[in-house]
Amino acid sequence: MNQSRRTFLKNCALAAAAASFLPEVNLAAPTRKKILGIQLYSVRDDMKADPAGTLQKLAAMGYKYVEHANYVDRKFYGYGAKEFKSLLNGMGLKMLSGHTVMAPAHWDESKKDFTDSWKYTVEDAAIVGQQYVISPWLDASLRKTYDDLLHYMDVFNKCGELCKKSGMKFGYHNHDFEFSTVLDNKKVFDIILQNTDPELVAQQLDMGNLYNGGAIAIAIVMQYPGRFELMHVKDEIKAASGNEKYESTILGQGIVGTKEVCDLGRKSGGTHHYIIEQESYQGKTPLDCAKEDLAIMKKWGY
Repeated sequence: MNQSRRTFLKNCALAAAAASFLPEVNLAAPTRKKILGIQLYSVRDDMKADPAGTLQKLAAMGYKYVEHANYVDRKFYGYGAKEFKSLLNGMGLKMLSGHTVMAPAHWDESKKDFTDSWKYTVEDAAIVGQQYVISPWLDASLRKTYDDLLHYMDVFNKCGELCKKSGMKFGYHNHDFEFSTVLDNKKVFDIILQNTDPELVAQQLDMGNLYNGGAIAIAIVMQYPGRFELMHVKDEIKAASGNEKYESTILGQGIVGTKEVCDLGRKSGGTHHYIIEQESYQGKTPLDCAKEDLAIMKKWGY
């Protein structure tokens, strides 16, 4: 994406101005409570070293909601589902969403059913109190051709039906390949959005990841109003190192137009879960960034 920072900001401003003419959607639906939380991947090293102590520090900052990124062998950060829920409750925290990759091994094509491993994932998510079971990745083997991906979108919808039985919803979280990979003249992201049932499959827009795929966050929200029940709230700057062009930073300091994207998500009627995530820290500690990002979101009215 050969655009300067100035061009990026100009595009975001124009998109935000145009968004004021968008019709409100879901006006008949009851207003849902805004949820402001943090993706625990933001403090991954701290969680690995001391899960309980890190959660306590986040609670002391003012966080009420967390989103996990660690579910291994039926445990969240080393705790069983009931145990982890008890730990969270003791700190005044709730975990309404979590990230667990739904991999090809979780679907038995011969039986047209999910494997026990994935059924346990859904079961444990319900026990811990999640409302959303979110897969944050789509294996490359599932997106080789348009037909491959289209078939797996049926599995997405079936997973939505599975989660619904436990009072939850299945969800998908994007990275960058969804916007840079094209199958039969359609971007992977468009294939996903156009072939999943919004009543069964929620979309969690990562407003930062998509920049490495050549997309602009506010334009995507405009393209699919009302579709993003959850957002990963991020900002991006040019990466100091590594293979990706952009890396995350403190909210409001980069090219995303973070507040405008969040506001448009709320205006378009879809977004009610705002999950802060910062993966790069520019010399600050992850916990200090988490505290600063929370203060900024609250200043913005979230």
